[in-house]
Formats: sequence, C-alpha cells, structure tokens
Amino acid sequence: MSAKNFFTEDQKQAIVKAIADAELNTSGEIRVHIDDYCKGDVLDSATGVFHKLKMTATKQRNGVLFYVAVKDQKFAILGDKGINEKVPADFWDHIKNTMLAHFKKQEFTEGLRKGIDMAGEKLKVHFPLLDDDTNELINDMSFGK
Repeated sequence: MSAKNFFTEDQKQAIVKAIADAELNTSGEIRVHIDDYCKGDVLDSATGVFHKLKMTATKQRNGVLFYVAVKDQKFAILGDKGINEKVPADFWDHIKNTMLAHFKKQEFTEGLRKGIDMAGEKLKVHFPLLDDDTNELINDMSFGK
C-alpha cells in the first residue's frame, strides 16, 4: 500500500478537518505529509518536505509539519523558526508520545487527529488567532511518491 492509499478518503477528510479545526484557534499553520519511505534521518526528511511545501512562507514563521513515513514507521513533528524561538526544546515531546501510543495500536488517523488537536491548543498560547488572520497554507494532506 502506498502513502497515497494508506488512509481511506473518510480518514483523509477527518485529518483535514482536524487541521481546519485546530487552525480556528491559532494563526499557526498545520500541514500533514505522508511518505512511503524516509531516506535517512526522519528530521532531515521532514525538513526537506517542510521547504518543498514552502512552509517557511508564513508571516509569523509559525508553520507545523506532521511528517509520517508509513513503510518505515517513522514520524516527526517540525515547527518553523517563529515557533522554535518561543517554545522550550521539549515542546513537541508530549504530542509525539501521544501519537506514538496511537500508532502502536495501528490507530494512525486517531493519532494524527489527536496530535493536530494538541498542536493547535499549544500554538494558540504563543500564536493566538488574529483578527486579520488568513489561511496562509492549504489544509490538505500531501503525499510522497
């Protein structure tokens, strides 16, 4: 099964809805990218996708990428410069651990949904929704080859 077919259409819609719901409370921008394989270090792969998706283009540099390589069973959460300047180094650890618990039970959609929701809650503390906020990045999922 390829990355593009890993989730059903209903599951994809649930993940995209989780992104939209999380972004209702924050000016932060969240994306999800699913790859088949992760060549090398997962953070290096996530960083490459982060730049490919132009996630550094947000006004406050507050984009967040949830990166999952399904066949290699690796994942990472990557925040942009604006987030990393404001939060402690272990900012993503609780979210990663929660997601991992779901992933170990083969609950991939629920793990992503929960992680996205938790990220939105944490982001609204540092990046509350602004009156003139616009959706700077599309909420749709992206997929590798």
